[in-house]
Amino acid sequence: MNAGPVVKLVLLILVYFSVVSWAIILYKQFVVQRAIRDSDKFLDFFWSKKRFDTIGQGLGNYRHSPLTVLFREVYHELAQRRGTEGQAKEQMMADLGEQERVARVLRRATTSETHRLEKYLSFLATTGSAAPFIGLFGTVWGIMDAFHGIGQSGNASLAVVAPGISEALVATAIGLVAAIPAVIGYNHFVNKVNILTGEMDNFSQEMLNIVQRMGRGH
Repeated sequence: MNAGPVVKLVLLILVYFSVVSWAIILYKQFVVQRAIRDSDKFLDFFWSKKRFDTIGQGLGNYRHSPLTVLFREVYHELAQRRGTEGQAKEQMMADLGEQERVARVLRRATTSETHRLEKYLSFLATTGSAAPFIGLFGTVWGIMDAFHGIGQSGNASLAVVAPGISEALVATAIGLVAAIPAVIGYNHFVNKVNILTGEMDNFSQEMLNIVQRMGRGH
């Protein structure tokens, strides 16, 4: 409370970064865990069924899975292109143009879901990289103020120097407190998103293979 206005401003900024980072970490933990859980369940459901229309009717139970979004987009694309409004008939022929359209739909859906899963992670990355330097700036400024006060008072004893320097060092400590959880959270969620992205890529390839087999009349 005895620090200068610049150091106080730095501390307020760091507290803001820390609070928002923890809010993002908790939110992303909820979102990512839910996506992983629903994806595992959806894959089991998908491979246990034989018809697209049957799978389409059960998508509501796995709405948090990015794989569900991929399937829904392909399902709607097949239904629209084949002139049906409610169901996509597997037995109908799929030509080469249709396979290309399905591939585009899958790429678009994968990109959209990846961006959704990565939302707010850039803030964690920014906090992890910037917070220590913001705290260091507050510390340097606080030390400058401390030495300026020493110069004005003309007393350079340890009892006079130590309080000002210790108060300035608090800014660096708060910067690290804000940065460390943000870095850990960012790396954790990037790894989880990469796993989900890999699952989407694999599922997209399986969907393309199914569409290709449909085009051959199998």
